[in-house]
Amino acid sequence: MTLRLGDLAPNFQAETTAGQIDFYEYLGDGWGVLFSHPADYTPVCTTELGTVAKLQKEFAKRNTKVMALSVDGLESHKGWIGDINETQGTEVNFPIIADEDRKVAGLYDMIHPNSNENFTVRSVFVIGNDKKIKLIITYPASTGRNFDELLRVIDSLQLTANYSVATPANWKHGEDVVIAPAIKDADIPSKFPKGHTVVKPYLRTTPQPDL
Repeated sequence: MTLRLGDLAPNFQAETTAGQIDFYEYLGDGWGVLFSHPADYTPVCTTELGTVAKLQKEFAKRNTKVMALSVDGLESHKGWIGDINETQGTEVNFPIIADEDRKVAGLYDMIHPNSNENFTVRSVFVIGNDKKIKLIITYPASTGRNFDELLRVIDSLQLTANYSVATPANWKHGEDVVIAPAIKDADIPSKFPKGHTVVKPYLRTTPQPDL
């Protein structure tokens, strides 16, 4: 199944390190990040899951829950968590799906046969509070993910979902944003009372509107 931006994220029920979970129920009315890793007891994945555990407060600030997945079994996950906690100086505090039957990996197209027929690639899906897919990123097994970048993207997605703006290259929370081209010049003062700058007729910036 090929998923694209704007598609409804498939719901599923799965056995996880936190028990049996229904994905939609787990997300509730918040946002979500579903990410896969190739295998338990592997070095890059160990650093990634440790990093996500350390960032849980940051995800919570954004009303976002995370859930990891690999095709290894539940007992393997539980044993590996001990290693993650020990080596990364943290405590894994989010569910890891035991997808031995590859059901969830199939729903989200996480196994790419030309890369590896047996293991999931490093897929990332950001899911909005409307249960639609807002972001898809795929990394090869050899490259660890930048989770600070993922938080930055979630900031942008949540901001642009509520205001008629877009975020420019390398934007970070608190910086100026771009006014959407559909907004007429005459309507800018009422929509963006903090003021704006006209760089070009098609490039107009304004301070971040929700601060």
